[in-house]
Amino acid sequence: MILGIDAANIRAGGGLTHLVELLAAADPVSHGFTRVIVWSGRQTASLLPARPWLDVRHVPMLDRALPFRTVWQVTELTRVVQAAECDMLFSPGGSYTGRFRPMVTFNQNLLPFEWAELRRFGWSPMTLKMLLLARTQSRTFRQADGVIFLTEHARAFISATLGVLPGKAAVVPHGLDPRFAAAPRPQRAMRDCSPEQPFRLLYVSALLPYKHQAVVADAVMRLRRQGRAVTLDLVGPGSPGEVAKLTTVLRRLDPAGTTIRYLGPVDYAHLHRHYAEAEAFIFASSCESFGQILTEAMSAGLPIACSRRSAMPELLGEAGVYFDPEDAADIEATLAALLDDPDRRAALANAAYREAAAYSWTRCATETFAFLATVARDHHPVDGHA
Repeated sequence: MILGIDAANIRAGGGLTHLVELLAAADPVSHGFTRVIVWSGRQTASLLPARPWLDVRHVPMLDRALPFRTVWQVTELTRVVQAAECDMLFSPGGSYTGRFRPMVTFNQNLLPFEWAELRRFGWSPMTLKMLLLARTQSRTFRQADGVIFLTEHARAFISATLGVLPGKAAVVPHGLDPRFAAAPRPQRAMRDCSPEQPFRLLYVSALLPYKHQAVVADAVMRLRRQGRAVTLDLVGPGSPGEVAKLTTVLRRLDPAGTTIRYLGPVDYAHLHRHYAEAEAFIFASSCESFGQILTEAMSAGLPIACSRRSAMPELLGEAGVYFDPEDAADIEATLAALLDDPDRRAALANAAYREAAAYSWTRCATETFAFLATVARDHHPVDGHA
């Protein structure tokens, strides 16, 4: 069988990491796929691994802005997939309006369907983009022969929002880069911390309204005013507007800049170093289909205080403590209890580290290609291209 992959809109972030790692760990031949063809822009193509079964086809139009990529998907994708004699199309971007079947797609983002979360953006280009994605992805999910979800939470939420989907469904979580793995370290008692050697908290996430960095900063400053020697590092990219908003909040909360630092974006290749330098981790998002950052922190052997919203309890389970991400007082109380109990911190860090061992790109690739093969064989009982 021949598998075609539409990477027209896979250009950065988690979607790109997923595609690169998936193909690097995959053994599609063992699932009956003799060839995998990927259509993508130049940058994405340059990052994909060299494999004997992988045929990466650069499409110049996919190097251009979103409207041009969308036109190519609508007018050319079905034709090129048919011309390549593919037995199946995989559209990990979640949007495909063509007629080629069988087609499997992928849900990577719940924000287009989370109206309460989307309202945080007001009437903005992001809101318009998410509304358009909701429309195209709703149609894609309803027409797909299979949909892959990252968590049971995401599958249940999409099913409740769109109704029962006619195609097959599978839950396949992301994997983890082994460089994040670090055995839990001994936990310091708060009496051993000082302004010169503070207890270091870390929060990694893009600056977006549903990530609640400002609320976390407020909670940490309350802890500091109570006499706990703690600091917080905030890591993640943000638009100029979001950076300005956070900077204004931090100047008000911490005028001297001694407790909270916004470090900006960090190259993914170096991100594991920040986990290694931290003593505990905070994750305060209220909308996630998975939570890759959360699993990275789990693998890094850190005790974790986490939002109780969305998919996070499914991933972290009983290996962390939870708070309301919009309530600074609740975050403060949760962190205070965690900081004041080093034995509990150690137990939670060890539990999270064990839970993280379940996530690997080999598992992700194996389960993904097994599902793709199952859907393909439903439509091609005799493999015409085996």
